[in-house]
Amino acid sequence: MVLGLIPARFASTRLPGKPLVDLGGQSMIQRVVMQARQANLARVVVATDDERIVRHVQEFGGEAVLTRPDHPSGTDRLWEAFQQLGLPADVHCIVNIQGDEPFIQPAQINALAALFADPATAPAIATLVKPVVSTEELFSPHLPKVVLNQRGEALYFSRHPLPYQRQYPEAEWLAQHRYLRHLGLYAYKPQVLAQLTQLPVSPLEAAESLEQLRWLEAGFKIRCAETELDAFGIDTPEDVERARARLARSA
Repeated sequence: MVLGLIPARFASTRLPGKPLVDLGGQSMIQRVVMQARQANLARVVVATDDERIVRHVQEFGGEAVLTRPDHPSGTDRLWEAFQQLGLPADVHCIVNIQGDEPFIQPAQINALAALFADPATAPAIATLVKPVVSTEELFSPHLPKVVLNQRGEALYFSRHPLPYQRQYPEAEWLAQHRYLRHLGLYAYKPQVLAQLTQLPVSPLEAAESLEQLRWLEAGFKIRCAETELDAFGIDTPEDVERARARLARSA
């Protein structure tokens, strides 16, 4: 059984009430839920800190649980939600679906869930990566990059391009190496998710402001599945307008 959990926090410094923002007649959280429901998930549940979001999700026929407001991360919020649901032991994979990506593709979720199909080879943690396609992407600190080993496991995540190519000028880096960008979609074994919530902030995480570095420093392996599909996260009012324009073009 694969469970989809969507953390959705009401407070946001740059975009308060973000999950309830209207995007072409539907809220952002509704669009995320509807996209997730098209994936190979047994159940899709929103984990939120606000009763307004719970009511809204229930009004459009979704499922939501109310969690504590003081969780330091979405990972901690998901673990509380999972415990509240009281699900049976046959949940072998929890997919953490970002609540601010209304264009998430079911194929992206399925790519992660497929890694857990065989319990004997299932990873502890999995996430998505995609090829970097432009120099702007490569050098944007808002788009974390990742380097992998030969088994498709993450060696390191960084906001800086890795590897550093000392023999070429930066304008040529993308032509000389296949860079990968990290997309913030995760999947975990339930018992691993419980362990992750007990880890303290690590030095690498503090330096890069990337939570997954905490897991690597603690010795967890992160398997990466590759996709060609892009992500579209919404963090600012400008992002909202871009999303509305995209929906208008596809109408």
